[in-house]
Amino acid sequence: MVVCSNVCFFLCLSSAEIKRDWSDHALWWEQKQRWLLRTAWTLDKYGIHADARLVFMPQHKPLRLGLPNGITLRLRACFSSSVFQTVMGICRMLSESPFFVLSFFLPSFVSFIYLIFNIRVLYFSLRKFVLASRPCLYNGMPAHFADSPQMEAIYKMLSVTQPPPAPEVIAKQYRAASVVDKAHIHGRWLDSSRCLLQQGIQENSRLWLRFKYFAFYDMEPKYDVVRLTQLYEQARWAILLEDIDCTEEEMMLFGALQYHISKVSQSEPQMLSSSAAMDDLESALQSLEVKMEGESIDDMSNVIVCFRPKRMTLKGYKQYWFKFQDTSISYFKSKEESIGEPIQQINLKGCEVAPDVNVTAQKFLIRLLIPAPEGMNEVYLRCENEQQYAQWMAGCRLASKGKSLADSSFQSEIQSIRSFLAMQKTSSGTHGNAPANDESINTHSLVSPRYHKKYKAKQLTPRILDAYQNVAQLSLTDAVMRFLQIWQALPDFGLSYVVVRFKGSRKDEVLGIGPNRLIRIDLAVGDVVKTWRYNNMKQWNVNWDIRQVAIEFEGNINIAFACVTADCKIVHEFIGGYIFMSTRSRAKSDTLNEELFHKLTGGHEAL
Repeated sequence: MVVCSNVCFFLCLSSAEIKRDWSDHALWWEQKQRWLLRTAWTLDKYGIHADARLVFMPQHKPLRLGLPNGITLRLRACFSSSVFQTVMGICRMLSESPFFVLSFFLPSFVSFIYLIFNIRVLYFSLRKFVLASRPCLYNGMPAHFADSPQMEAIYKMLSVTQPPPAPEVIAKQYRAASVVDKAHIHGRWLDSSRCLLQQGIQENSRLWLRFKYFAFYDMEPKYDVVRLTQLYEQARWAILLEDIDCTEEEMMLFGALQYHISKVSQSEPQMLSSSAAMDDLESALQSLEVKMEGESIDDMSNVIVCFRPKRMTLKGYKQYWFKFQDTSISYFKSKEESIGEPIQQINLKGCEVAPDVNVTAQKFLIRLLIPAPEGMNEVYLRCENEQQYAQWMAGCRLASKGKSLADSSFQSEIQSIRSFLAMQKTSSGTHGNAPANDESINTHSLVSPRYHKKYKAKQLTPRILDAYQNVAQLSLTDAVMRFLQIWQALPDFGLSYVVVRFKGSRKDEVLGIGPNRLIRIDLAVGDVVKTWRYNNMKQWNVNWDIRQVAIEFEGNINIAFACVTADCKIVHEFIGGYIFMSTRSRAKSDTLNEELFHKLTGGHEAL
């Protein structure tokens, strides 16, 4: 219904005689793209004149929401609140907490990695539920899902992992061919500070609910079964459609875990919150380690080969005598010279540590990104064997967190890394309960299309079964958790891309936005040119008139860029969101400083 401002009063009087609930209705100002929700304000105070076009409509409208596991929810969502508030309501209903790591993503005909492969439509109404600040459980599920057998069945559909998709379904999905394609895709996030109607979302539109910020903590296992399942599904499609790169050995391991999860989920239809693994899930997802008490040492030293990558060079690794002490590593030309001054001492506190391992090829690399005034220095350490790699990798991880080798968790780190390596080993013995000719494995459903072309199914089957032997004893929860741990350990995990033009440059480049850093990528060759960490950031701001982002780092380093493939508001939200998460602590995990979140992500346009 369309009305003009000079007939609104008449409309209200005539509508009063109709026996209908109008409490959800409000006026929408089309020209200004604005809701008139302050009922105490007069039209004159809003600045409305006689030529204004107002629409009297409900604030809650039907919306089709696609989840990572392929289920489509048809629900009544609020079109007058900000996307942040609307996502909050949906996530509380689904027990997806914390909700601020998720947001709405706009699909397209040529779209992202999560195209729905098995559409099932469930019907919800957000206005139907009365939700407490903390969900209460009944029979292992949120109480509002226990009202009826139908609602209980819906909850099980949301919390149970889906079977592997058919190979032809994977092959039909859109896959980004380059980092530029990914940048175009990542520019389709909705603005969290504006409502759906302001962003052109109409009634019965289709949106996707996805994890936007890749920083997972504050997880309460008893309430977050749905969240864990949806996170696994999003990670699985990221692997299958090559949104994130991984080695061939890692792909075989991912395939084995998918096979095991699918197999176990038939006997364990739901990840029960009472299991011991679920009780420890929060710490496992945050630190990617199993906390155990063990022996500790003060320092260690060994022969390590080192390589500092430089552009336009063919120079290989050099062998040095490395010494690890406290949170620093020092290297010398030989063991005899280690009693004197080192060639260089590197402080690992605050650095980034990533594995580059292929057990079959006996490749044990540790990639270090060391904070430096001009960005990040990259160093590779190559170990000789598994034992040496596990010790040095554990030491580097602890040092990056400011912990020394004497920390009680050092041995548990080593054990966790050895377990990871054991999962990549191929077994030359029998396959236990899974014979080598197991025809129940559709291997092309477990790996990305790259391997569909490279190997035949009969070649993939024994390799996946070999990796399967190392995970066959895991429970459903442990297997899902292990899948997420390996996903999070990939070097490019959590990166969202935007094509930008840096100030003073004549060419486009790519900006990668991660949970703890920004990286500058040369668009022509794909090399990382610079890396800046958030903990070295002093301030950032956006010039909304010229749509330019400016960031100041310690050491008088300033960068500025204009966005090419996305609105600068998206970059502003990514940076502000990750900065906001770094301010949260476990002690205050139950509370959310919503005002600070909007201040960091909204900008002046959110006011």
